[in-house]
Amino acid sequence: MTRRRWAVPLAMLLGALAVLVLPAAPASAHATLVQTAPVAATVLDQLPGEVTLTFSEPVRLVTDKIRITGPDGKRADTGKPAVRDTELVIPVKPDGPKGTYLVSYRIISADSHPVSGGYSFSYGQPSATPSADDPGASVQTDPVVKNVMSVARFLGFAGLVLLVGPALVLFALWPRRLSARDPGRVAQAGAGLLAISTILELYVQIPYTAGTSLFDVTGNAAREVLGTPFGAAHLVRLGVVIATALLLRPLIAGRAGKIDQTLLVILGVVGLATWPIAGHPSASPVPTLTVVADAAHIAAMSIWLGGLVMLFGFLLRRANTRELTAIVPVWSGWALFAITVLVLAGTAQALVEIGTIDALTGTLYGQIVIAKVALLAVVVAVAAYSRRLTSRRFTPSPVAAGVGEIPAVSDVEDPSEADAEDEADEAVEEPEEPAERPAPLAEAGDRKKLRTAVLVEVAIAVVVLALTSVLVQTSPARSAADATPAGPFTSTVSTSLLKLQVDISPGKVGPNSIHLYATKADGSGLPQTVVEWKATAALPSKGIEPLTVPLLAVSDDHSIGQVSLVTAGTWEFKFTARVDDLNQTTVTVQVPVKS
Repeated sequence: MTRRRWAVPLAMLLGALAVLVLPAAPASAHATLVQTAPVAATVLDQLPGEVTLTFSEPVRLVTDKIRITGPDGKRADTGKPAVRDTELVIPVKPDGPKGTYLVSYRIISADSHPVSGGYSFSYGQPSATPSADDPGASVQTDPVVKNVMSVARFLGFAGLVLLVGPALVLFALWPRRLSARDPGRVAQAGAGLLAISTILELYVQIPYTAGTSLFDVTGNAAREVLGTPFGAAHLVRLGVVIATALLLRPLIAGRAGKIDQTLLVILGVVGLATWPIAGHPSASPVPTLTVVADAAHIAAMSIWLGGLVMLFGFLLRRANTRELTAIVPVWSGWALFAITVLVLAGTAQALVEIGTIDALTGTLYGQIVIAKVALLAVVVAVAAYSRRLTSRRFTPSPVAAGVGEIPAVSDVEDPSEADAEDEADEAVEEPEEPAERPAPLAEAGDRKKLRTAVLVEVAIAVVVLALTSVLVQTSPARSAADATPAGPFTSTVSTSLLKLQVDISPGKVGPNSIHLYATKADGSGLPQTVVEWKATAALPSKGIEPLTVPLLAVSDDHSIGQVSLVTAGTWEFKFTARVDDLNQTTVTVQVPVKS
């Protein structure tokens, strides 16, 4: 294997090692809740005048999706919530009833993705966690909306491939003797598909942001979306697609001048930039790096896959052997460069968006990235076979080429003229001695092998595109890992004897405090007397057996304790509450603990 053929596998290996070994960067993309006031699961003597939620990055409000529900199931917030950079402030009605309050929210993070969640606190005494009476209280994303958004993004990637690949091949590699009508139609279809995808993404972003159904769209919600960076980027993309479609006509007709070509390049750069600006890269700690890397990643993907489509669909079917001898080696060099950019740009993004082994293996984002890398490795292996076939069967020897160089595509526009000139040269001058026998030219079988290899590359790349469409809808690995509750942890477990509220803080490695609150099982919220408390903590995944946790009853229904958690993971706590001489109950809770 030559040095150049080692380049891509070596780059992939170094990229993977870098992702796993290099230090982690700061958290990025998708806002996560880092602090609340009041603290989750606390019991207050006085009802606060406002609730403050602090996120990991600046956020925007979603109209009527931020509320506080009181113990009676009615709204306990008043006025309009306000955003102060990373803080969300919700005013609370005074003189509310005693019991547990539920805070629910839906906000938009800096990367235009909605983030929803909630927590509870109590005033006076804990009660059953309330549920809102009106359907507008829901902060979850409609699965249909999320799936349609993924489909729209896939159509966008497919349209980009069908637009960029044919346009580039028509500009630089297309033989003049062949009609450009059919490849031109493919490029125009790609532009149309990209326009449809852009409009569809803009529309679906409205219910996706608001947390409504696919057809539940209002004018106010639409204006909010259009006023965001996501909306602006998509409007720019739509304008770029329309302008590009107009400039494709002279390119297809072979009449594109320098100005047309320059405008197409400028439009391409602007259009590619709209993808990272409207997604995760723009919200990273190093946006310049991730925006450039993402744009390069998308450009390389479009050139590579679009070129494969042209090679499989047109050139290997229509070009003659002499033309392929000029085209295929050039394309092979382009493909090698594109794959290298894909690997390097993907590595740069992974360092920012993943950063740790736990984030790579323990989150959906990381698992999708692993699947993409595995598929890319298969594609690279097939591409290496194609490149070897190209170098052996489609690259002429110096004697065959005449001057030791690959003939230009423009030199093979008319094979009959080339043959006539060769015959005339032979008639004028005979060689003094037999020349070295040229390497055998590509035959029909070689074309078939190359077409099969290209088809495999295209098929796998389509699957990679589908994974990418899901990936851009998924919270980045580092954000997902950071979103794992770090405490305080709170949970309410119901049994036939009582309801037990468990509060463990701070939910990190080291000392943690435990608060247990028992209420009657009938849901009345009245205290339940417990005469004896017992607790254990274990981490089965790392072989840590149950450890006894000492508890101290501070009242009939309230017990406290202290435990030292030595390592991160999902700890298993078991609490036993004896209510009288004959009756006791044991509950188990899974508590995520971070380092």
